[in-house]
Amino acid sequence: MGSLYSADHVNGDVSYWFRDGGVPEPGPRLPGPRACDVCIVGAGYTGLWTAYYLKRARPDLHVIVLEKEFAGFGASGRNGGWIVGELAGSRETYARRHGKAATVALQRAMFDTVDEVVRVAAEEGIEADVVKGGVLTVARNEAQRVRLTGLVRNAREWGWNEDDLIVTGLDDRIRIEKAVGAVWSPHCARVQPAALARGLAEVVRGLGVEIFERTPVLRIRPRAAELPPAATTPHGTVTAGHVIRATEGFTAALPGHHRDWLPMNSSMIVTTPLSPDVWKQIGWENDELLGDMAHYYMYAQRTADGRIAFGGRGKPYRYGSRIDDGGRTQPQTIELLWRMLTDMFPAAQEARVAHAWSGVLGVPRDWCSTVVLDHESGLGHAGGYTGHGVATANLAGRTLRDLVLREHTDLTTLPWVNWRVRRWEPEPLRWLGVQAMYALYRAADARESASASSRTSLLARAADTITGH
Repeated sequence: MGSLYSADHVNGDVSYWFRDGGVPEPGPRLPGPRACDVCIVGAGYTGLWTAYYLKRARPDLHVIVLEKEFAGFGASGRNGGWIVGELAGSRETYARRHGKAATVALQRAMFDTVDEVVRVAAEEGIEADVVKGGVLTVARNEAQRVRLTGLVRNAREWGWNEDDLIVTGLDDRIRIEKAVGAVWSPHCARVQPAALARGLAEVVRGLGVEIFERTPVLRIRPRAAELPPAATTPHGTVTAGHVIRATEGFTAALPGHHRDWLPMNSSMIVTTPLSPDVWKQIGWENDELLGDMAHYYMYAQRTADGRIAFGGRGKPYRYGSRIDDGGRTQPQTIELLWRMLTDMFPAAQEARVAHAWSGVLGVPRDWCSTVVLDHESGLGHAGGYTGHGVATANLAGRTLRDLVLREHTDLTTLPWVNWRVRRWEPEPLRWLGVQAMYALYRAADARESASASSRTSLLARAADTITGH
């Protein structure tokens, strides 16, 4: 076999999702000191959805968004394109504090959020290849099959009914090598993530929101004495009634927040277009999103232009919470993802890797997402989505709207509101823990694949103990 790369392959350059027209030129910088009602730091999904819902609710509000690069530069423009209604956090952890009913309500709100994103994209004319085809989760060995059965049983205990999660066959959906079982949920939609981010940015600009790009925030100041909350940049300070931090995986770069959320790297590849004959062998005609039950799990979509976009953790963490924001991916990670892809879909070996990229997502120490607003300090934030941010950011934006406007709603009573967790350990403990966790997960997957045993590897249970997840 020749090179796994296409002749014109790209590594980095933000992501494949910016292929149409290339990486956008950032807009104007903050022109100087400003005052507003709400200042939002970060023009990813969380910041843009918050601005959108605030302006829809109160058109008179003056909202400013500050962005270091350009709208959609971070995870919002690099993710796998899953608008998935899964809970971004541990059900058991939420329930220990707030009870089962509140946790089920949060899960139901996540289900509704998928339809909300689809609705807004359609109503606002955002063309982002949105198709609600659900999500298929597959098991490829006996240990994974047993975990899949446990997943269904656990979901039923937490309020998922027979329409929310369906045990299904594969041949009439997607033909995957070595598959031994699958479940399908309707609560997921495919999206071209960068198109959603850029389209949403244009919509909020049209509503009167000012987005200043190429404007890094150096410091966020709470309300103190006679001084209002503020965000300080090299080009001036923005004062506001509220300052909302919407930086997710980039939060560690802000002073005072270095250990709040761990910036976890995730990497993706996309193939050259597959031929009709290959698609006939694979199936995948209903635009389902695809994941598996491995510990070192993958995620994939069939793109609107006939490719497979395929992701996984790659090199999950860089020492000191450093962020490689250019998106370049190590060759060994690209090769690993290619092996995983072609192991699932042998017919795809006729294709090549057209583009590879990486991005970061925010992981809290207890793996539970949060929406926080403190009226006394004037500061708020949302994030820690653990890889479920495409949908969860929308729910966060609607919740922040209600919190900023001091409206008591069903959203403001959900158990992730004002949820606070302890910080990550200092280095080198943080780095050692993450490296050990993923090494154990990779070894556990290898053992399970080579064995006929239906028991989850003890190595994976050791990794779970390290993470507390």
